[in-house]
Amino acid sequence: QVELEESGGGLVQPGGSLTLSCEASGRAISDLGMGWFRQAPGQEREFVATVTPRNNAYYGDSVKGRFTISKDNVQNTLYLQMNGLQPEDTAVYTCAVARRSYKYSQAADYVYWGQGTQVTVSS
Repeated sequence: QVELEESGGGLVQPGGSLTLSCEASGRAISDLGMGWFRQAPGQEREFVATVTPRNNAYYGDSVKGRFTISKDNVQNTLYLQMNGLQPEDTAVYTCAVARRSYKYSQAADYVYWGQGTQVTVSS
């Protein structure tokens, strides 16, 4: 069992930056794949990024080059650095732990989820 708690969301102006954190408890995350998803009102959940147990990172097309996912195994925390934020990035961002073998963009392959943190990009 892994419990996840996100933080770092908030209101930011277009072009701004935010860093989201996802603190894990109950188990070390060093050998786990983890990811970030987001969901805007009225839209389907969207894959944002994942970092594999071998520390390979993959991103959704809409965030490539702007977002960076990382994992701190000492702090047992997952991060999402978001730069160049735009209004279309407004959503609830949720972190998740993947199954041992997973398709990184498939939400069904993630087994533990946090509650999410709201990111709003607006002037």
